[in-house]
Amino acid sequence: MGRGCQISGYNSQMQLKLELLAPAKNTDIGIAAINCGADAVYIAGPSFGAREAAGNSVADIERLARYARIYSAKVYATVNTILYDSETDAALDLIWQLYNAGVDALIIQDLGILKMNLPPMELFASTQTNIRTPEQAKFLDSLGFSRLILERELSLDRIRAIRESVSCDLEFFVHGAMCVSYSGQCYLSQKLAGRSANRGECIQACRSKYDLMDSDGNIILKNRSILSLKDYRLDSHIGELIEAGVSSFKIEGRLKNISYVKNVVRHYRYVIDNYIDTHRTTDGPNYTKSSYGDITGGFSPNPDLTFNRGYTSAFIDGTKGKWNSYDGAKSLGEYLGTITALTAHSITINTPKVVSNGDGLAFVSNSGEISGLRADVCNGNIVTVKDTSGIKKGQKVYRNLNVRFERELEKNCPKRYIDVFVDYRTECGVTTFAALSQDSREAVITFKEDNPLAENKERALFSLKQQIEKISEPFRFNLKTVNGDRTYFYPISFLNNIRRELAGKLYSCPVRQVSAPVKERFHMEYPFKNLSCLANCSNQLSRQLYVEHGVNEIAPAYELSPVDNAELMRTKYCIKYELGLCHRQHPALSPKEPLYLSNTNYKLRVEFDCKKCEMIVLL
Repeated sequence: MGRGCQISGYNSQMQLKLELLAPAKNTDIGIAAINCGADAVYIAGPSFGAREAAGNSVADIERLARYARIYSAKVYATVNTILYDSETDAALDLIWQLYNAGVDALIIQDLGILKMNLPPMELFASTQTNIRTPEQAKFLDSLGFSRLILERELSLDRIRAIRESVSCDLEFFVHGAMCVSYSGQCYLSQKLAGRSANRGECIQACRSKYDLMDSDGNIILKNRSILSLKDYRLDSHIGELIEAGVSSFKIEGRLKNISYVKNVVRHYRYVIDNYIDTHRTTDGPNYTKSSYGDITGGFSPNPDLTFNRGYTSAFIDGTKGKWNSYDGAKSLGEYLGTITALTAHSITINTPKVVSNGDGLAFVSNSGEISGLRADVCNGNIVTVKDTSGIKKGQKVYRNLNVRFERELEKNCPKRYIDVFVDYRTECGVTTFAALSQDSREAVITFKEDNPLAENKERALFSLKQQIEKISEPFRFNLKTVNGDRTYFYPISFLNNIRRELAGKLYSCPVRQVSAPVKERFHMEYPFKNLSCLANCSNQLSRQLYVEHGVNEIAPAYELSPVDNAELMRTKYCIKYELGLCHRQHPALSPKEPLYLSNTNYKLRVEFDCKKCEMIVLL
């Protein structure tokens, strides 16, 4: 029975851990994410990481893992490309290196990895394994995955159904870019350029501009990024996701910069902490974050002020919305207003917001073309720029670089402190300072007293409290108890040294968390013959696994054997619905099919599986 089914049976003392999971393009970004409140980060090693531009050395990942241990945060490594037979030995070698570097779990796509001689570490099924039905989830759960990373286009009802079907943890994306295709099922880049999305080489043809035509060649929409989706944002649905059984909340963005990661992580830390604080009960489970350390101070986050293509909640409430990023595939940022006047070197913007020197401005024409300028000198809502040619009165203006906010993100970072509680005791001339941190680390300092007795007991105790209750990063000390048969006078420098020595002892304590026991792998309750849709094999190991689990129809991966007229993309997103041309809603407006997406490089055929309410792209 799934963990979500058992919640009502937990007693009031049960605490369920919630995880905020952040992307890390590199170690420095990973450390920044942890400082801003991430409970875990995911990062790629030097290869097989599904992002060509986001590789890292094992030594850098080890440095990140050491830092994460301070807060009992976790590091997950992405080894989530499909593998060819010539690569399996290198992949296994990398996996062992990552394990020895302190990585807590692997995120994988290629099921052939399960047939390798793996270290004792947890395995997460990547969203690239295309988990969107209870049947697919059951299959992966039976293989021993301790976590499933679900497809983004799921509804809450479907998430609940999956939760009821499996015993492992569920992870779900809550913020960031969305692929238009179901994850792991897009072969458009491979077909067009020989660069596989499943190998980390996607050319992002879905972000290109196309003319949309009917079967007679009539143009329905011209030169628009009709396959480019808005970014995903589910901060208003966190509570519903928790109640549906999700325990890990993932931010997309292993190619994003450090300011983006800081801003978004800090925002979702607020959201999740607020849910935890406002849902404490006495007759059911309570929730806690899965790492330690309180986040204090720093900038006020605002996801609208960093990279975004506009936001959508996709299919989370079970209904289709407007998903397309109509004004472009790149970030437009924050909407400011419209141009009310302009000269050769200035524009006047109808906006209540303050525009600063150096801000980046983006302009959208009626035809959807995007242009950009830097604000040179700002005087109220009148902005001096180098050249206004091509810009017209009435155009929308966005701010895709907010200089003030970027400076705030850089200079005013929050601090993350682990609380430490100190018991002070002196008896028979022997004094002990015993420290216990909130993550159960312990440190003790004991010495024979040679300090003088205090002439003013009250002042001496005040000084003791004042000097002990300071911060020695990353620890925030609190004097919990004072017991003793005498009161001594301690110099300030002496007490500061005591606190620093306690901090050093705590810091050196081993704090690697004991992960959940690695699940038994290859536990098969029943054959999965109806899951041939999962069986796209790029190596002999994955083929062997499918055969052992009763899958009869096993096809080679598209990258190895491209099939003519094969589906290059299947998606919950529908162009006809987006444009108000769905025959179910407006039969008279439905265009003559098939439809085509055409630009100077290629022409794609678009078909519709209306029974499943899905769109298909072919070449």
